Amino acid sequence: MNKFDRDLGILLTRLNKDADKETEKKLKILKDKLIRLNEENVVKINHSVMELVCAKHLVLKGYEVDIERPIDGLICDLYGVKGLGSHVVEVETGFIPPSHALDPANYRKSRIASKIIRYGNYSDKFALGVPPYYLLQIPAILVKPPRDRTMEDLKYLKTLCDLYYRNPPVSLDEIRNARIHTIYIIDVDGVVVREVDPATYLEKRSLFTSTT
Repeated sequence: MNKFDRDLGILLTRLNKDADKETEKKLKILKDKLIRLNEENVVKINHSVMELVCAKHLVLKGYEVDIERPIDGLICDLYGVKGLGSHVVEVETGFIPPSHALDPANYRKSRIASKIIRYGNYSDKFALGVPPYYLLQIPAILVKPPRDRTMEDLKYLKTLCDLYYRNPPVSLDEIRNARIHTIYIIDVDGVVVREVDPATYLEKRSLFTSTT
């Protein structure tokens, strides 16, 4: 057994400590899928453990959950269905590639904006999942209701996204309609997830950073 399999096995034991048999079964299916994807060099451990912890949270809320799910040419980290509603969650670890060592804040802000815009149009509810030690660089414009976004707002976000993510470029319509509904704080150490409203998150974030 390699380290990836071992770590997921240890995590699953912790997640199953207070889980019922049905939840255990669903989490094992997701764990086995992550192991297969790791063998194909598709997923890494830091990201995968956060996905699995968040998956349990969604399962307990009544969602049928899939991991690394294709949707219209994209691959979403978690895809949940409950009744007629769909829920997409993208997990962000805060990784900065070496090529962006000199512009980390702009890179992360562009990445997060692009995630919200691209994925926020493909489900009834969209969320970002982050560890407790990482402050998301969410553009405040994307927390506004779509009706309150000006053309200047839309052009600013398009310019921001196009700096780093132009394959394919986001459209003004995608920017206008994209929404983020919640943020999941994924605590792997404590195997718990806390939900935070995006507007509240931005308000608290402002205590630590001046980025808008």
